[in-house]
Amino acid sequence: MLNFFIRLLLANLIGDFLFQPSFLVKKKRENQNYIYLHIIIYAISLLLVLKFDFSYWPGIIILICSHFIIDFVKMKLTGKANERWLFFADQLLHLLFIGIVVYIYYPFKISIDLFYSETAILLFTTLVFITSGTSVITKTVMSRWDIEEEDSLEKAGVYIGILERLFIFGFIVLNYWAGIGFLLAAKSVFRFGDLSKAKDRKLTEYVLIGTLFSFGIAIISCLAYQYLAGLLKQ
Repeated sequence: MLNFFIRLLLANLIGDFLFQPSFLVKKKRENQNYIYLHIIIYAISLLLVLKFDFSYWPGIIILICSHFIIDFVKMKLTGKANERWLFFADQLLHLLFIGIVVYIYYPFKISIDLFYSETAILLFTTLVFITSGTSVITKTVMSRWDIEEEDSLEKAGVYIGILERLFIFGFIVLNYWAGIGFLLAAKSVFRFGDLSKAKDRKLTEYVLIGTLFSFGIAIISCLAYQYLAGLLKQ
């Protein structure tokens, strides 16, 4: 089952990314007939990864037809809806139909109880806390200093903090503590130019406090997760 799923996923990646360069995307918007070229490329990719095994012909037809319909609807909505949401909706629907085809040939069962197990609840709680929860806490603590960075992307600091803490979580779970050092060093290198140009040291202190506070909460949260997860396994 897993091998079949990976093959179908590879066909989607080849058709939608590897052999759909930006100029073809542009052509599809200018001339709807180019969608047929894209579908042909996807169909060939699908046949290649399945080694032209036509015993899967019902699944092949389902995937090709669904791919065409999804891309056609996406093309019609382009310019009328948020393109980022369209992109993710497009890929999620492709994955959904891949899952349906895999289920047709290799029936599988996903128990909803898995998501309500003590271990899963603990994992979700930790991830929500180190992303959304810690962002609010850090913002609240740092709000005592009114410092705004010039030429900064909207909410860039929030997203950077979330990604940092997720990386920290992964490093600690994998017991790769050196990765946290590399992450902190990389951030210092990227921020060095901004900090060196600051008129005073307020911005430097502000960034340093925010970074250490965020890192500290993330590390403590991840250690707590590991400790509690160990208790649950006993």
